[in-house]
Amino acid sequence: MNSAPLSPPPPIAGNRALVVSLHDVSPRTRAECAEILGQLAALGVPRCSLLVIPDHHHRGHFLADADCAAWLRAQAAAEHELVMHGYYHQRARREGESVSAKWTTRIYTADEGEFYDLDRPAAAALVSKAREDFRQLGVEPAGFIAPAWLLSAEAEAALRELGCEYTTRLGSVAELQTSRVWPSQSLVWSVRSAWRRQVSRAWNALLFRRLAANPLLRISIHPVDLRHPQIWRQIRELVSRASADREPLTYHEWLARQRAVTSARGSPR
Repeated sequence: MNSAPLSPPPPIAGNRALVVSLHDVSPRTRAECAEILGQLAALGVPRCSLLVIPDHHHRGHFLADADCAAWLRAQAAAEHELVMHGYYHQRARREGESVSAKWTTRIYTADEGEFYDLDRPAAAALVSKAREDFRQLGVEPAGFIAPAWLLSAEAEAALRELGCEYTTRLGSVAELQTSRVWPSQSLVWSVRSAWRRQVSRAWNALLFRRLAANPLLRISIHPVDLRHPQIWRQIRELVSRASADREPLTYHEWLARQRAVTSARGSPR
C-alpha cells in the first residue's frame, strides 16, 4: 500500500509542509493511537506517518493481534503512512559499556535505543524481518526510523543496501538512496518526570517559533503524551497553529514532493 509510486501533491504557496509522526504504534498502544489520530484529524491533520513496532518489547506482535492488524490496514487505506520503527524497540544492557553509551541508552532513551550500535548484519536481519511482517499486512514500507532516532552508521548502511527509501533523525530527514539530507529539527516531548515535562514545554514553544520559516515542520508524538494534560494541550495548540498555514503530509509524500521539485528544476525550459 505505502510505497507505490506517488503522484506528488500539487505545491501550495510557499511550499510549507507539516509532517506529524505518531511513534510507538503497536497492539499495546492502539487505543491511545486511535484517539490521537481522531483528534489530529479534527485539528486539520488527516494523515500522518505512523511508526509501527512489529513486536513491542517482545510483548505482542501486531500480526498475532487480528484486531490490531485490521486496524493498521485500515490506517494505510486511509492514507496514513506505515513506517518501520525498529523491531522490538528495546536494547539489552551490556557489560563494559562506556559512560557515554550508558547515558545515551539508559538515561536518554530508557533502554529503547535498539539500533544505537547494531552492526550491519544484525541491523539487516531485523529490518528484513520487519519488512516481511509489514508485507504480510499488505503494506510495502518505504521508510525505517530507529527508536529514539538512534541509528548506527552500520545500521544506516544496511538500510541503504536493503533499498529503504529514507530515514529520519532528530534533526534531519535523509533520502537513503541519494544521500540527500534536509535539516529539520523535530518537536518531541519527554514526559518521564515533572522536570522533563516542564523543560519540554518550554523548549518546544521556543523551537516552534525558531522553525517558523522552515519549509518543513516536524511534530513527533508518542502515545504516552496523551496522558499528560499540559503536554497534550500544547501539542494540540501547536498542531492547530501549524496546520493553519502548512500542508499536512506524510514523510513519503514530502519526499515525493522534493523529488518533483528537483526534477522540475533540472528540466529543460
